[in-house]
Amino acid sequence: MRLLLVRHGETPSNVDHLLDTAVPGPGLTPLGEAQAAALPEALAGEHIDALYVSTLLRTRLTAAPLAAARGLEPIVRDGIREVSAGDLEMLPGESAAGREYMHTIFAWAAGDTTRRIPGGESGEAALARYDAVVAEAAAGGAGTVAMVSHGAAIRLWTAARAHNVDVAFAAARPLQNTGVIVLEGTPADGWKTISWQGAAVEPAGQPGPTGEPLDTAR
Repeated sequence: MRLLLVRHGETPSNVDHLLDTAVPGPGLTPLGEAQAAALPEALAGEHIDALYVSTLLRTRLTAAPLAAARGLEPIVRDGIREVSAGDLEMLPGESAAGREYMHTIFAWAAGDTTRRIPGGESGEAALARYDAVVAEAAAGGAGTVAMVSHGAAIRLWTAARAHNVDVAFAAARPLQNTGVIVLEGTPADGWKTISWQGAAVEPAGQPGPTGEPLDTAR
């Protein structure tokens, strides 16, 4: 299966750098709406068989132009929502709270999944719910599936599940609004990252660090 993990468009909380993870969450800014409107053209080369969104409003708004262009009915699943910030909700993402949030998420990706964000979920729970939605999509037999999800959740799942992307790679490359990570594989056989925001990614076993982009001019 080909899996397109798409971050939602810009929100007011993104502009203010806030840890905003609760349902239903904010809508899109005017820029976010423009980013969503550009998605059908950005993904014109992909034959998308199924389109998933999270339970947060921003993913449904981001997916709407793509759904209309392709005649797809978005499938809403809680499992691909953002990682809960718990007690850190609505604190500045560039503060100590934001650093704790991301450090915990990347510790999960490295295998320490029992750690918790204060008042939030464990890595085991976060990865299990995301895995379940990916498994559902794969079981449906679709060739290509797009999932409009969230930056931290996408980077967590990709670093934890793709054999050619490690934590250092994912931690060093924030996912921009409507940025896309393309993977191929299956839940049984594992996943390989094909591209990260348009930059091709080496397969495992090639020279250089894990997940080194082939386009080093990025």
